[in-house]
Amino acid sequence: MSQNNEDLQKIKEEIISKIVEYYRLKGDKKFVPSVSRINYAGTVSNEKEAISMLDAILDGWLGLGPKAREFSKAFSEYLGVSKTCLVNSGSSANLLSISALMSKKIKGPLEKGDEVITSAVTFPTTLNPIIQNALKPVFVDVELGTYNVDVEKLKEAITDKTRLIMLPHTLGNPNNMDAIMDIAEDYNLYLIEDNCDALGSEFNGKKTGSFGVLSTCSFYPAHHITTGEGGAVSIPKEDPLLYRVVRSLRDWGRDCWCESDEKSINGACGRRFEWLIDGIKYDHKYIYSHIGYNLKPTEIQAAMGLEQLKKLDEFNDKRKRNFKYLYENLKKYEDYIILPKKHEKADPAWFAFPITLKEDAPFSRIEIIKFLEENKIQTRLIFGGNITKQPAYKGCEFKIHSSLGNSDQIMKNAFFIGVYPGIGESELQYIIQVFEAFFSEVKK
Repeated sequence: MSQNNEDLQKIKEEIISKIVEYYRLKGDKKFVPSVSRINYAGTVSNEKEAISMLDAILDGWLGLGPKAREFSKAFSEYLGVSKTCLVNSGSSANLLSISALMSKKIKGPLEKGDEVITSAVTFPTTLNPIIQNALKPVFVDVELGTYNVDVEKLKEAITDKTRLIMLPHTLGNPNNMDAIMDIAEDYNLYLIEDNCDALGSEFNGKKTGSFGVLSTCSFYPAHHITTGEGGAVSIPKEDPLLYRVVRSLRDWGRDCWCESDEKSINGACGRRFEWLIDGIKYDHKYIYSHIGYNLKPTEIQAAMGLEQLKKLDEFNDKRKRNFKYLYENLKKYEDYIILPKKHEKADPAWFAFPITLKEDAPFSRIEIIKFLEENKIQTRLIFGGNITKQPAYKGCEFKIHSSLGNSDQIMKNAFFIGVYPGIGESELQYIIQVFEAFFSEVKK
């Protein structure tokens, strides 16, 4: 090693030692009841993520590189899928998934005007790509308690124009995948799983995100692991063409499928400079087969994701522990609230703890969430509620199958609190004390 390299390595080791010292001194913040805020979600990380990101920064190439390939491979192995394409957000992942099924390069692509069955209780960016690709959303009601699509109504909603089912595993709670996969197979429908809230959840021992033709994930700070912003599109079954289409759409619409550090000047195809456009030989790196985007994340994000993924099982064990504690201690209030429920074959890695007030509850949602917030417990509504009522979709063409009564009740009466791994035993005990204080006033 040259003197210069030795000096660089020494400086790097000094930086790493300072990072380790920083996190040691920082420690965990002590929880103070009625003073400390209990967020519904947040980033849980330490010096391992910081050191991994430092490696990527000091390497000098911040675009996707070896850490991204390592993260993609590890993520695919975790889910039990064929391939994963990293993107800059879960929302972008949803956009790419539906856009990929519109590509003329695949067999049996979606066509403008085709119908897509989706849940009426959803996040906007599960719905938006359907509209953005000129497809027609068909909204189906959900079940109270699971917050997932009513499978019987889903089946009833199928017409000869139906081509795709696009479903979120709401708040980490797996859909009835036995029934949904049977429906998709019986009617020859595509299925995309929006797995953004459910990384690590399982149905009958199989990871959510490994069932459909495509699945999506988010690495936003609120989710099960984080890269700050970020997400992924996964292809469960081996399908090199579909993977190339997703990559093309992510990478400006470029036709070339080479990795960024492809060593051969002739590219992975072996004939990089022999491709033709209108009879002109053209560099494959500058041939565009799709009207695409730039939705790539960075090597720094992939570096963080690698370390976060190593902790995912531990994170999810804590989520399940926190969920169980809240469930067991809130059961006594079932006269007033609907507690969450799951399918018997489901093992959710819960994103949050959802609560719906019963219609005859002697208090309103605004009363209970204001009480919780005033006592430093963060709450959130269940995304867009009945999404068809949101102002963004006025004037959009869509269908509603049957009634959306449960979706309306969720929009009016539901909310959630956190179960993320940053919530410890002291916080859980305090949360229950605050609920007890609220319900003791209700009973007077």
